[in-house]
Amino acid sequence: MLRAAVERHFEIIGEAVNRLARHDPETARKVGDYARIIAFRNTLIHGYDLVNHAEVWKVVTDHLPDLRERAERLLAEANPTSS
Repeated sequence: MLRAAVERHFEIIGEAVNRLARHDPETARKVGDYARIIAFRNTLIHGYDLVNHAEVWKVVTDHLPDLRERAERLLAEANPTSS
């Protein structure tokens, strides 16, 4: 159940980044590795039989904290009065 929840959240993140890339490519570039995020989402959704669960967990531990920090920074830049 945990694995399914983690993968579902990555699907949502990847779709959000995909839409951002289409509507605001400049901001998407600030996310960094946005194309890899979208590709990861596509693998989870369309290549579920190819998903390496150890690699998914590696993304959680090695990359997600940095992505969260960058997203929080971008949101603060976009709305500096909400702090």
